[in-house]
Amino acid sequence: MSSNVTSCSTWRLYVILDDDTAVGRDLVELAIAAIRGGADVLQLRAKRATDDQLAAVATRLLVVTRPHHIPLLINDRPQVAADINADGVHLGQDDAPVAEARRLLRGGKLVGKSTHSLEQALAAQAEGADYIGVGPIFPTPTKPNYGSVGLAGIRQVRQQLSIPFTCIGGIDAQTIGDVVHAGAYCVAVVRAVCAAADPESAARSLKQRLLRG
Repeated sequence: MSSNVTSCSTWRLYVILDDDTAVGRDLVELAIAAIRGGADVLQLRAKRATDDQLAAVATRLLVVTRPHHIPLLINDRPQVAADINADGVHLGQDDAPVAEARRLLRGGKLVGKSTHSLEQALAAQAEGADYIGVGPIFPTPTKPNYGSVGLAGIRQVRQQLSIPFTCIGGIDAQTIGDVVHAGAYCVAVVRAVCAAADPESAARSLKQRLLRG
């Protein structure tokens, strides 16, 4: 198992800082709250931002994440991740191949990939992804074009995948227990933290539930 995969295997709470979901909140303040609440890894997702705008926000975030040794991954754009020396990139099904992203990043950076079926998960593993996002577990407005894989999808992936995976999609304080019982070790959340009245408390509550197993 590669060192990248080993580091991913320790993650429990993966928080996606989504510009649209944050609705005007400062993403750096959200990052600070998420880290204080126990986030193990952060991903920056700003679909409508230009590369320069994304790089500017990510650079501010790195000032927060680096002292806490929290990886910061950039959604979709490996070149931006490489330019600012982020800790890695998270790719969608329609983004650059894993090998291309790895060539751009170099230096042992992390490359994750979103998958929406067991077949896609196995393909991403074969591509050489360090970890895989599995979902959406439940219907979610952040992924309106994909059907949910459900709790059964978690069980399938857990049985057949040999690299770490994080479950995403509609996971919150009400659903996280079912997700954990289905076999999830790491969960990724967007609205459950970014749209919470108290993001730090929301993250802490989710992390505590994960640690209870």
